[in-house]
Formats: sequence, C-alpha cells, structure tokens
Amino acid sequence: MEHTATLVTFILYLVMMMGIGVHAYRQTSDLSDYILGGRRLGRWVTALSAGASDMSGWLLLGLPGAIYASGLGEAWIGFGLILGAYANWKVTAPRLRVYTQHVDNALTLPDYFSNRFRDETKLLRVVSATIILVFFTVYVASGLTAGAKLFEASFAMDYHLALFVGGIVIISYTFIGGFLAVSWTDMVQGILMAAALIVAPIVMLYELGGLDNAMAIGQSMDQAAGSVKSQWFAGQSATDYLFSVSFISLMAWGLGYFGQPHLLARFMAAKSIKEVHGARRIAMSWMGLSMLGAISVGLFGIAYFNNTDQASILANDSEQVFILASKVLFNPWIAGFLLAAILAAVMSTIDSQLLVSSSAVTEDFYRGLIKPHASEKELVLIGRIAVLVVAAIALFIAMDKDSKVLGLVANAWAGFGSAFGPVVLLSLVWRRMTMWGALSGMVIGAVTVILWIQFRANLGVLSGLYEMIPGVILASAAICLVSLYGPQNDSKVGEDFDHVNLSLQGKL
Repeated sequence: MEHTATLVTFILYLVMMMGIGVHAYRQTSDLSDYILGGRRLGRWVTALSAGASDMSGWLLLGLPGAIYASGLGEAWIGFGLILGAYANWKVTAPRLRVYTQHVDNALTLPDYFSNRFRDETKLLRVVSATIILVFFTVYVASGLTAGAKLFEASFAMDYHLALFVGGIVIISYTFIGGFLAVSWTDMVQGILMAAALIVAPIVMLYELGGLDNAMAIGQSMDQAAGSVKSQWFAGQSATDYLFSVSFISLMAWGLGYFGQPHLLARFMAAKSIKEVHGARRIAMSWMGLSMLGAISVGLFGIAYFNNTDQASILANDSEQVFILASKVLFNPWIAGFLLAAILAAVMSTIDSQLLVSSSAVTEDFYRGLIKPHASEKELVLIGRIAVLVVAAIALFIAMDKDSKVLGLVANAWAGFGSAFGPVVLLSLVWRRMTMWGALSGMVIGAVTVILWIQFRANLGVLSGLYEMIPGVILASAAICLVSLYGPQNDSKVGEDFDHVNLSLQGKL
C-alpha cells in the first residue's frame, strides 16, 4: 500500500508536467518563443522558475544532509548564495534584460557576448557556446542519475528503467513546449519544493515537542559526542572562523550566480524591467523561506533520528534525511507529495540546462555559423532535434551511475561562475570592456578552475580554498588588463553602451 500510494502520487505529478508541456506547445510559434518564451514571462514565473532551476536537488538533499552531518557551520553556504542571488537580481537582471534586446535581440548568452562587442571573428560565440554545451550535457547526465537513484531508492525500481522513465518525461515536455514549458513547470516545481520545506520541519518540530526541546536534545548530543553540530563557528571563535579559508569558501558560492546561463536566461525572458523588480522580491522571499526550511530539516533531523533505526542509514548517507523524514512522518500519500518535491527539484534544473544546450546548438552554431537565414520553422525544428541529441548523449553517460565523468558536475558551478560571471557583470557596467578582454577573461576563468582542481593537493594552506575564488579574481584581472592595454572596441560598441544606460535611467 505504501509504495502504491507514493507511486500513484508520482505518476499524477508526471502527467501534470506533460500536460503543461502540451499547453506550452500551443503558445510556441518561432525560435524566440522556443528558447526565450517570446520575452513575455511575468514576475511569478520569472522568479519561481529561476529559483527552482537554481536550487535543484541540492536544496532538498544536499543542504539538509550537510547540516545533519556537519552542523550549522554548513549553513553559511546558504547565506553566501542568498547574497549572491540578491546581487544578481539587483545588478545583472535589469541591465541584461535591456541590453540583450537592444543588441539585435540576443536570444542566448553567446549571442549576447557576440552582439555586445560586435565580434566579427565569432570567437566569443564559439568558445562560450562550446563551454555551455559540454558542461551542461554532463550536468543533465548528473541530474538524470540523481532522479533515477531517487526512483530506485523509493520504489526498489531498476536503475536503468527509472533512468528512462524520468528521462522520457523531462525530454518530452522540453521537446514539445520549449522555454514556456520549462518555465511553467519550474514554477509549479518551485511551489512544490517550498511547500515541502515548510511542512516537513514544522511536523518534525511538533513531534519533538517544540523548538526548546529539539535544541536541548541536539545540544545534549553535542556534549555527549564532543561534536560541534549546533554551533555556527565550528567550535572556533567567531573571529578565527570568519577569517578562515573554510568560511570564505562557503560564502564565495554566491559569486557563481553571475555566470549561470540557465538562470540568466530567465532575466532575458522577463516581460519588462518592472517585472524583473517584482520577480526579485518574490524570488528572494522564496529562497529565504526554502533555505530556512532546508537548514531546519537537517538540524531537527539530528535530534529526531537520534537512537532510531534510521540513524545508521544516515550515518552512511546523510543526504537521505529529507527522504527518511518524509517516509516516517507522513502517510504514504503525503510522502508521495514530498518525494515528488525532490523529483521536482531535480527536474527543474535538468529541463533548464537541456534547453540552454539546445539553444546553443540552434542559435549559436546552426544559425550563427552554418545557416544565418534559416526560417523560424526550421530553427524550431533544429532546436527540438538538439534537445533529443543532447538528451541522448546525457542518457548514455548516465547509464553508468558511477561514471567518473559525473563527478565533473561538482565543479561546473565554479566553472561557469569563473568563465562567464566576470564577463557578464563587467560587460553590463563597464564601457571600456573589449571583445578581447571578454575572451581572455572567459578562457582564463575556466582554465584557472580546472588547474586549481588538478593541483589542489600541492597548494598547502590554500588547498581548501574554493576554486571559484581564484578563478573570478584572475578572470576579472585579465578582462581589465586586456581591455585597457589591448585592441580597442569599434566606436559603435560604446554607443550601444551609452544608449542602454540612457534607457535604464530612472528604472533601476
């Protein structure tokens, strides 16, 4: 009965996602519709789809698991992400929305780079589109693997069957409905994720007899085990911890927001700057509530699962704390809803990344390099074919759930943040930035991350430093130096910048 009820809830959820995809198909007529929704997203869809595609399964699995295993000190990553997300919404979102439309209605990030600097060499387009295509294909494979493992653990389903069931649903509605389907389903998934993260810790707290009792249990466990789970500063003085490599690395995660193509696409697709401002308030409220819920699940789980059968499971895999809480605290129908929230978190990122990869193939390689005058109908068809091809490659990679290739995704946030973050941000606020500055920053940011990971063991005291920190610093330095002392822009690039800034006056 338990598995049946949970499975029925899952199936109903998947059917709903497919229904949204079919509805979005009827609203899609050209390439702008397919890869940017015709730039007509309202504030709620913009905000919640960006949040859901950002947080992924990390919010329901990774963060609660980290808090359960290592304590409150891990929550600093959440504060870093909130600060980075706010800065991204405040600084990047309105400027990117206006600038991408001004420079020949750029539909993708590589398209924006190329048009922003009037790059006749097409190097910016090719390099940035290649980075997106390679990393996101691996990202999609990793997400498909996570979804399949969830099915496998929840229903004792064969991994490969679970992989194809989840994959077919995501591929189908992305293939059919494009950006609108992805954004609308992500909005639903964002609501589902937030609801799950609000309900679960409240029920856990009720079962523990209130906040005071929960914290007393946690602190007594801390004292008995000599651990630091209930402490913000990992057993150090506040001054020592706040200047430590560990703290700086956790807070630096927020820097990655400026360079994530699937999130920046939401800014580009908003209906207007007014909608962007409204979306920022919604998105930050959603993020704050969801982050608080995820931290609470991990923290209350320390007390709730103390001396239970589940404690041994969590000792081996702390990321199951939300899954086990769902199964233990709720009846099978509600548990199915909460487990569907985890699937939603995974799906909301996969579909966005799959569509951005398809966009890179269609807009940046096919129309940008092969057939500039292709018809809209032809481009939409190529976009759909690209979804199938990228998804097929990702499924092939995901067939081996222990593949070492999947480990690359752990560094992809840093890779995108370093390669694209400084380029995007400086291109929006600095008039003198040049095409060669952008290209050098992109390459040096990506290479720095790769080399830092490769030689981390030889870096001594800096070995624990998050690779995005040196990546962003060196990429920014390269952009500034090359832009100031290298070949200069055509005067029309500066005119574009002045025109955009004039149109932004009074709207920021």
